[in-house]
Amino acid sequence: MKKFLTFNPMYQRLYFLLFLPSLWGANKTFKTPQALQIGDSIGVVAPARKHINDDFSLTKDLLQSWGLHLKIGKSIGTAHHQLSGTDDMRAADLQEMLDNPNIKAIWCARGGYGSVRLLQKLNWDKFMKNPKWLVGFSDVTVLHQKLQALGVSSIHAMMPIQMPVASAEAKETLRKALFGEKLRYAIPSSPHNKLGKAEGVLMGGNLSILYSLSGTSVDIQGKDIILFLEDLDEYLYHIDRMFMQLEHKGLLKSIRGLVVGGMTQMKDNETPWGQDVYQIIQDAMQAYHIPIVYGFPAGHIADNRALILGQKVVLRVEADSAYLSFDKTKK
Repeated sequence: MKKFLTFNPMYQRLYFLLFLPSLWGANKTFKTPQALQIGDSIGVVAPARKHINDDFSLTKDLLQSWGLHLKIGKSIGTAHHQLSGTDDMRAADLQEMLDNPNIKAIWCARGGYGSVRLLQKLNWDKFMKNPKWLVGFSDVTVLHQKLQALGVSSIHAMMPIQMPVASAEAKETLRKALFGEKLRYAIPSSPHNKLGKAEGVLMGGNLSILYSLSGTSVDIQGKDIILFLEDLDEYLYHIDRMFMQLEHKGLLKSIRGLVVGGMTQMKDNETPWGQDVYQIIQDAMQAYHIPIVYGFPAGHIADNRALILGQKVVLRVEADSAYLSFDKTKK
């Protein structure tokens, strides 16, 4: 078989495509976009839900304080039912930002729903020649997953819609991530934590979005992963169902550590599920002897600190504190 593949290019390509997903994670080499410089421009787009009631004055002020310029995309201020324009309009706006060499980073204005409708409409060829940072969270997990499939790191962080409530730490850690400065977190211990140390590539995002992408070309896969998860406004039994799916697809047994971010505004049925969200996760993870940190400050919360997905991290969970550090950002 090995000899046949060696001398048959067609089957070599087929073999590579079939087994490429298994190479995700620490075995995959990710490109890190260039750090921003003073004077660079950031483009803001709305790939999902409409974003019309914002003059972006707070966003402009923040970027100006960092020495950056803001370019507002055509999808901002438009509406098509719930979405920020039609699929073609939103895709064209994002495509323009991806291809524009003068735009050094792309910041998604908000989440909601709709990013997944753009995947088949985008061309990443120019972007891959000179990757740039893409920033956002929640529904933007779709785009993060696409970039990870392409082998490019991206930034899970606050968005302009959070600007009125975002913590100083959320803003400052986004600045550090964009400018290539060292990201290192130390957070208070939670009684739910599982102690230990692990290294791996940080992947993940919104649990519901990851669940919806299962079986697609941008499904999260691989080994040697530090998995990050957050979610908002979900029923507790939905959380259990989604963790069962992660279990049955084999992802949970392949990860080296778990970082649980904001699990915000969880709901229960009239007949209670019987466990809170942390207990559900603990139950799903009890068979795995890996470090787990709960309550990490990232997600649908004001203190939504930046995380670089597709980058190697060290997770250390101790009795008093938990630490997460990135090893490829500048000192």
